Amino acid sequence: MMDTVQQAKPETPSKTVDRFFQSIGWKPFRFQRSTWRAYRDGSSGLVHSATGTGKTLAVWMGPILKWLSENRDRQKWQPKRPPGLRVLWITPLRALAGDTEASLRQPLDHIGLPWKLESRTGDSKASAKARQLKRLPTALITTPESLSLMLTHEKLLEQFKQLEGVIVDEWHELLGTKRGIQTELALSRLKKLNPKLRIWGLSATLGNLEQAKQALVGVEPANSDNDNAVGTDSVRIIEGYRKKRLHLESIIPERMESFPWSGHIGIRMVPQVAEKIESVNSTLVFANTRSQTEIWYQQLLKQRPDWAGRIALHHGSLDTSVRQWVEKGLREGALRAVVCTSSLDLGVDYTAVDLVIQIGSPKGAARLLQRAGRSGHQPEATSQLAFVPTNAIELMELAAAQDAIRAGHLEARPLLRKPLDVLAQHLVTIAIGGGFHSDELLREVRTTQAYESLTDIEWQWVLDFVVRGGSSLDAYPEFKRVERTGDFYHLTQRRIQTSHRMNIGTIVSDAAMHVKYMKGKTLGTAEESFLSKLKPGEKFLFAGRLVEMVCVRDNVAYVKRSKGTPDTVPRWMGGRMPLSSELSEALRHKLHEASQQKLTGREMKALKGLLDIQQKWSIIPQANQLLIEQIKTRTGFQIFLFPFEGRLVHEGLAALIAYRISRDRKTTFSMACNDYGVVLQSPEKTEIDPDTARSWFSTDDLMADILESMNCTEMAKRQFRQVARIAGLIQQGLPGARKNARQLQASSNLFFDVFCQYDPDNLLLEQSRREVLDQQLEATRMHSAMERINQSQIMIKEPPRVTPLAFPLLVDKLRERVSSETLADRIARMQMQLEAAAAETEK
Repeated sequence: MMDTVQQAKPETPSKTVDRFFQSIGWKPFRFQRSTWRAYRDGSSGLVHSATGTGKTLAVWMGPILKWLSENRDRQKWQPKRPPGLRVLWITPLRALAGDTEASLRQPLDHIGLPWKLESRTGDSKASAKARQLKRLPTALITTPESLSLMLTHEKLLEQFKQLEGVIVDEWHELLGTKRGIQTELALSRLKKLNPKLRIWGLSATLGNLEQAKQALVGVEPANSDNDNAVGTDSVRIIEGYRKKRLHLESIIPERMESFPWSGHIGIRMVPQVAEKIESVNSTLVFANTRSQTEIWYQQLLKQRPDWAGRIALHHGSLDTSVRQWVEKGLREGALRAVVCTSSLDLGVDYTAVDLVIQIGSPKGAARLLQRAGRSGHQPEATSQLAFVPTNAIELMELAAAQDAIRAGHLEARPLLRKPLDVLAQHLVTIAIGGGFHSDELLREVRTTQAYESLTDIEWQWVLDFVVRGGSSLDAYPEFKRVERTGDFYHLTQRRIQTSHRMNIGTIVSDAAMHVKYMKGKTLGTAEESFLSKLKPGEKFLFAGRLVEMVCVRDNVAYVKRSKGTPDTVPRWMGGRMPLSSELSEALRHKLHEASQQKLTGREMKALKGLLDIQQKWSIIPQANQLLIEQIKTRTGFQIFLFPFEGRLVHEGLAALIAYRISRDRKTTFSMACNDYGVVLQSPEKTEIDPDTARSWFSTDDLMADILESMNCTEMAKRQFRQVARIAGLIQQGLPGARKNARQLQASSNLFFDVFCQYDPDNLLLEQSRREVLDQQLEATRMHSAMERINQSQIMIKEPPRVTPLAFPLLVDKLRERVSSETLADRIARMQMQLEAAAAETEK
């Protein structure tokens, strides 16, 4: 009788993946399995799920399962000869690459997959980049900038043709930005190289999913005549967990002042915040600006000196080594708390974080939800967030944000249309990376949502710009970058290739200087506009330390440790976020409820005293009302308007209304704005009736009046610096020879003036003006707000005193001409007088 040897059947790919999930204590969710099947079937798509619910594994296991199904015989796996490039993972922040790599490596190691996984970002070593130019790994983690850089290397194109899938992480962070459009253009090139390419995006907290999907995958396949191309009908939106368990609470001050002002509560809440941190193992403390993180970190250490070494600081201007140390401490649970900005909004997994504390309003429901999700970063865990108001009215913002989250009204990301500076940069990139034929590249570019409506005239203009600098720069050889041979465009000059590669990307900020000890390490970077104003000996908070300016040399600010109190705190550009339109609407609804004596939740009940005074002295505006208050103070006649439309809209409205009033009656105004309203101050009283007020908000001749009322030419000139830098007109220079902000602005001003005089139809000029209107003034949102106000009831009141809603605007007005110490004393006296008057009214 012959013995029969029954060979064990090889494990199925599904069993292999299930075994991995068991090893980490999870079971695959339905949305994850749906994503794996869609990837297997050749589809592209967008996975939308709350933070911490397994989106990463939803997309990552798709390529792994596909490879396993094609390579079932483990005996044939060759770890020393890993497969070529199959997956490209695009992350919006290079700081996330390390965490992402660790997370993606986990299933590879557990399964024993013979894949090579690497990163390629601006932080990667030169030796690793050189090795990758010869052979790319099986899976590569990179950024939009590094991907564009790789497209300048013609020898990589053959490897990109073998690429099976691209995964774009945190797509909501790129959507509606020039970096997002840079990504769209790069994806269109990859689709051209491989029409069967799968493209998947990951997103949380996003309100316009269809637009996001379309921007990600494009409007049609790059080769529309190719039967193998993946059509847009095979594009999926896969919903995971939209509503993760969430617990929000406010840390409400023991005494709620009835006359609040911006920032006045903040530091007073340090003891309560420290108590909250003490109650859990690990906390992220989010502040909206880097300056606030520096202050809160110092104040928490002052409150609890024994926490030195157990709490840390994290923001984008700190040195990479410092940030990496903090991130490692978070992962390992070694830190009790980290005070941070949006630098930790994104990331893979900080499962050790038990609690998130938000200092001040996040100005948007989606951002609040995103940050809350950094705690309980596991599918079944509850995210915990404690909110610390910096002024009393911010409690109303939290109540409004909670309503918006419950209703699912998250902010949409408005999309950019046809930025020609990004397109010009892309054309130079492709010209270096093998060249292009005009008609073919135009068809490719039009497959992106951003350039779907690009006209032939615009295309020819951009081509002419990269070939000879356009009509006004034709005489200057340095602007002749791309060479044309018939209909073929390419770039062969070594100097221009190097310069382009060194300046590739769309991130434009004020020139930064390194901050370094005279003897020792680099602390990080701060903006030149701040550091250049400091005198030797001045003290400032930076990287959680009190340092003293010594000197500036070779674009480095040298400092030394100091003692005492700081003279200043660094100010970084872009810190002040306006209230989102969705949160503005929710806020107006909360006020409407309050006007009906309906105060729901702890936050609104805590504001009862403030709202009672507002109602007695004036009114609480309903959703269909615009409140205007007039009052005389010792500094002049004040007009307070309360549209509740966000700071940027109010800045535009203030200038517009002042212009329209002064056009009819000669007077001068000074003004201030916040997220809730506007104050206009004049030396004499302005007579107002509802019809007069309504005329201020007329949309007739709106664009012309905006251009007249604001120094839009100067604003466009500053915006043009960014456009010119991205388009390649001006260069930041090579490492060690970077131009400072003043040099860059001078160069861009020269081009701006030349174009205005000799090439007024220059499309980059037009773009810079449009960006000022759309981004700095939010002109579209302003127009919508004015239309809403025109349909509203105008309520004009002359209260006996400055009301609780008006008080923070009056304080902001005083800041312009009163020193900080004097201001605090002045405000305290004003508050005492108003509180006494309110108490008298109660009797």
